[in-house]
Amino acid sequence: MELSQTQPSGATYQQAPGYFKRLGMADWLYAAGLLAAALFALSRYGHFMDGYEKAILLLTAPVFAALGWHWKPVRALLPAVAVLSLLAISLYAGNLDLANKKFFLKYMLSSQSAILWMSTLFAFSTVFYWVGLAGRSEFGGAVGSKLCWAAVLLGWTGMMVRWYESYLIGADVGHIPVSNLYEVFILFSMITAMFYLYYEQHYGTRQLGAFVLPVITAAVIFLMWYTVTRNAADIQPLVPALQSWWMKIHVPANFIGYGTFALAAGVATAYLLKTHGILADRLPALEVLDDLMYKSISVGFAFFTVATILGALWAAEAWGGYWSWDPKETWALIVWFNYAAWLHVRLLTGLRGPATAWWALIGLLITTFAFLGVNMFLSGLHSYGKL
Repeated sequence: MELSQTQPSGATYQQAPGYFKRLGMADWLYAAGLLAAALFALSRYGHFMDGYEKAILLLTAPVFAALGWHWKPVRALLPAVAVLSLLAISLYAGNLDLANKKFFLKYMLSSQSAILWMSTLFAFSTVFYWVGLAGRSEFGGAVGSKLCWAAVLLGWTGMMVRWYESYLIGADVGHIPVSNLYEVFILFSMITAMFYLYYEQHYGTRQLGAFVLPVITAAVIFLMWYTVTRNAADIQPLVPALQSWWMKIHVPANFIGYGTFALAAGVATAYLLKTHGILADRLPALEVLDDLMYKSISVGFAFFTVATILGALWAAEAWGGYWSWDPKETWALIVWFNYAAWLHVRLLTGLRGPATAWWALIGLLITTFAFLGVNMFLSGLHSYGKL
């Protein structure tokens, strides 16, 4: 203690290992398990990967170890996803035709079945969160939270199994499932839900589930419509522009941004209702809502910035130029400037209150058009994402 007080320059040095000293045997066993799983995957499937993909796979171990150390529920989620995914893989036994012949594949663990269960659970979660909020029921909120976790579990399982299914179709077809609107809507739902669940635990409140889960439910309703009307669940080979390792990092980073921007808009809705005296006694304090809105947009902006840079590098490789003012690129830049301005005004002028909440809601509309509207109404180099 004295060293930290008398030698400020050495305080950081003394405190740096403190984080690791707080870790127990369970923490290190969890990290070792992740490393072992990554090495197993590398030995089993490494011949399908290039050098960049192998590096990404190995980096997942320390990244998810740190996440699990910081947020304990992830330790249960990751093994559960692994067990269900490996069970599905064992049931397939290398034959995709078994998806409609084996009971657990047909009704639970094939990618389409798991995603359908995910969608259903998100919808029920929304209902229970609202029951908990409207009826001041701890039970309703608790059930809503558990259903949300179950949806996340089955959603990630569906994504992992879909990844495997793509390779059953053919080694040249196999790819990470983030390549079309069907897949990225699932990704958006999962990321938004997980960020919400983290903040739910961090702030110790379940009331905001009633405002965030409807956004996710709207996404899965679109997902179901898109699946039924366009056969969107069918796995297709990648178009040439998407046959790049850039896709594996650009798209997830992009949708962390989209998911946290959507979360901020849900919180902004709660903020505005509270300022107008609606459900005011059932919602967290305005300071908590404002802090959550700010943190969500800050995280989203950081990842969206990285995704935009990665997208430019990918464009240079695929199309020969870093920027072409394609409609998708242009609207991504509009989204970036919108949230850059939001953060700039909040940090430099101290603007708070309904103005920033309305701005966050408008930001979601801008983001939605960049995410979906461009695909519906405009055309360009990103035409592989059209509806």
